[in-house]
Amino acid sequence: MRPLDGITVLTLEHAIAAPFCTRQLADLGARVIKVERPGVGDFARSYDERARGLASHFVWTNRSKESLTLDVKHAEAAPILDKLVAEADVLVQNLAPGAAARLGLSYEALREKYPRLIVCDISGYGADGPYRDKKAYDLLIQSESGFMSITGTPDQPAKAGCSISDIAAGMYAYSYILAALIQRGRTGLGASIDVSMLESMVEWMNYPLYYAMDGAAPPPRAGAAHATIYPYSPFAAGDGKTVMLGLQNEREWSLFCSTVLLQPELAADPRFASNSARTAARGELRAIIDAVFSTLTAEQVIERLDAAQIANAHMNDMHDLWNHPQLAARKRWVSVGTQAGAIPALLPPAVPNTWEARMDPVPALGEHTGAILASIGYGSDAIAALRRQQAI
Repeated sequence: MRPLDGITVLTLEHAIAAPFCTRQLADLGARVIKVERPGVGDFARSYDERARGLASHFVWTNRSKESLTLDVKHAEAAPILDKLVAEADVLVQNLAPGAAARLGLSYEALREKYPRLIVCDISGYGADGPYRDKKAYDLLIQSESGFMSITGTPDQPAKAGCSISDIAAGMYAYSYILAALIQRGRTGLGASIDVSMLESMVEWMNYPLYYAMDGAAPPPRAGAAHATIYPYSPFAAGDGKTVMLGLQNEREWSLFCSTVLLQPELAADPRFASNSARTAARGELRAIIDAVFSTLTAEQVIERLDAAQIANAHMNDMHDLWNHPQLAARKRWVSVGTQAGAIPALLPPAVPNTWEARMDPVPALGEHTGAILASIGYGSDAIAALRRQQAI
């Protein structure tokens, strides 16, 4: 038995934040019914064709779901949605601001009729406040939250290479839905959950916020290096490969000098006598490190770092990651079905010992429409009529 077996989630979702949330609920066994626009579906389906003809974002965030096509503005949509809500434990939506309320799907509209229903609304800026109605996409929130101001090089800000704002909001929505399900088990009542992409990202920004408290200077942009700890950055080896390493304390600094650089006298050099001093003199220290590493291969550098018990990592690209030996050794890759055939998928990061994550296919657009409608009482003639009316 999976933790969410028997739980039904109805979701009006697109893009990444809500789909990432609900896919994780599906991982735990929930039945997730994804409502999509007839003909086009979730617009993330057409972001690219890189996953064997399918969109990379969509494949990532939509396995193990059922796809129902429904024109939610059609006259026949309201009774269908009402029947689906009646059977749902959780309703998730990240439609445009105000859209769910106009469809009668707000918590306030549903709570009296369905007191056990958990409603989770995911938006850019939250349910109220002056920014409530602003459109919000991942890159915009990376900018608005201050994330880009501390990310990049000294000369140029940069975004994260993945949809970090969507991921943050999706994770908070997922965790708070789980909390609401636990609470419902105690009280018998549902809940309203309001998740803001901005607030999710600002929570993750608390270290730089406190660092810049009371008007202090914020952490400087430092490229791939840590802004305030040194050496904690990538370094090139003599074979052209790159090694990331990080020192956290003075004991490690001494070991780094003696075992990695083979220059134990540097540990007492006043230029590098503390982290603050090393950070201030990072140019001089980098030149010393580069001179040593240029005579070694990346694997020889890592051997020395491991011998000194200095934290380190390869600077992997996506091709390296597909073939990562640790993931292979722990058997983290499995296959899931798609309309384009089987495709590799990473098991969820947590590894429970009492159940296995659900890893069912990524649905084709509208694949489950007929079956879902039949399950809520629609006969074949009624379903055919809905198709003729382009309601589904």
